[in-house]
Amino acid sequence: MGKIDIMSAGEQQLGHRKRLREKFLKSGLAGFHDYEIVELLLCLGTPRRDCKPAAKEAIARFKTLRGVLEAPPAELQKINGVGPHSAFGIKLVQEVAREFLKAKILDKPFYRSSQEVFDYLYHAMRDLKKEVFKVIYLNSQNQIIETVDLFSGTVSSSAVSLREVMEGAIRHGASSVIVVHNHPSGNPEPSPADKQLTRDLVYAGKIMQVRVLDHIIIGDNRYFSFAGEGLTAEYETDFLNLRLRGTAEAKKRLNEARMAVPRHPEELT
Repeated sequence: MGKIDIMSAGEQQLGHRKRLREKFLKSGLAGFHDYEIVELLLCLGTPRRDCKPAAKEAIARFKTLRGVLEAPPAELQKINGVGPHSAFGIKLVQEVAREFLKAKILDKPFYRSSQEVFDYLYHAMRDLKKEVFKVIYLNSQNQIIETVDLFSGTVSSSAVSLREVMEGAIRHGASSVIVVHNHPSGNPEPSPADKQLTRDLVYAGKIMQVRVLDHIIIGDNRYFSFAGEGLTAEYETDFLNLRLRGTAEAKKRLNEARMAVPRHPEELT
């Protein structure tokens, strides 16, 4: 009788896994609880074991699916039922997803995919305790050449070297840049210093013929895009207006200087 019960439990477990797989194949992860997604991942490493208790414990310990994916393998293995193979599988899936998001934005114009840039960088920046300033250098097709951490600490127009940003663009042969930094407070709304920094970067870029496509501020599962809010375009317009006014003023002063020069007597007759 005991043997029949064991077989029945095993069959029930197989049926449960089959239903999860079919649900995923039919509609992706829509409608899945976080623990069910973790359960699917654990099943890859332990195909003959009931993974639901371990999945629920993982969510309870790390709070969210993202927390589980970001957890160090040693911490994952402290959960009963999560061994080295399962921990490896979870980290592999995380890294594959990260590389996929990076590849996904390579061929897209950035001004249409700020969300994808946020998705790509969020995991790496969300838990930072201090501000980190990144520069993404792009070629003329808006494909990523390199992503560089330039500064850390308080990000402001006084702390960030415009020269280093532009020298990096020249060194990488970049046609444009995207700058990104995080707000450890979780609130991505730009400060006056953030706005001044972005304006300065746009102006410097116009002078150096390197376009600043956007400045993204990453907060707690949300972001602020200067391009998305129309601010980078506004700063570009401001720069052009300043240059036009400067040109007009220079011409005016030149004409005034010419008028002030005494003319030759023969020209007065």
